[in-house]
Amino acid sequence: MRIALYQPEIAGNLGTILRTCACLDVAVDIIEPCGFPFSDRSLRRAGMDYFDQVQYTRHADWEAFRASVDSRKARIILLSSKSEQPHYRFAYRDDDILLFGSEGSGVPLTIREQCDATITIPMKPGMRSLNLAVSAGMALGEALRQTGQFPE
Repeated sequence: MRIALYQPEIAGNLGTILRTCACLDVAVDIIEPCGFPFSDRSLRRAGMDYFDQVQYTRHADWEAFRASVDSRKARIILLSSKSEQPHYRFAYRDDDILLFGSEGSGVPLTIREQCDATITIPMKPGMRSLNLAVSAGMALGEALRQTGQFPE
């Protein structure tokens, strides 16, 4: 299981996701460019002292990320407010990559079309979206539960 973040815009969200993934032993793919300087200082506030405990890979762009995925059999599962498939009804696999778009604009249609599936976290009508780090935690928790990959 992996988390992939497409052009994250808020350092605090990325720091929180890195911390969550460190605790849950999940790798993170960061698809650049980021909307903030990628530095220890900008991320440490939210990630605290967990930053050194997480496995993460920075990709220069979508094509570089895709090249790394194409060498594996992993599926790319996009979390999107535009999907109708609830995240808790989706059948996850051990090697899935949960992709999250940037906070302000999500992912372009060309990227959405390259994903193997799209899922959503159901919300009360009239609400636009959950915080990125909250969404990542919720979806990752369900995926780890289904696949039995929570750390012992």
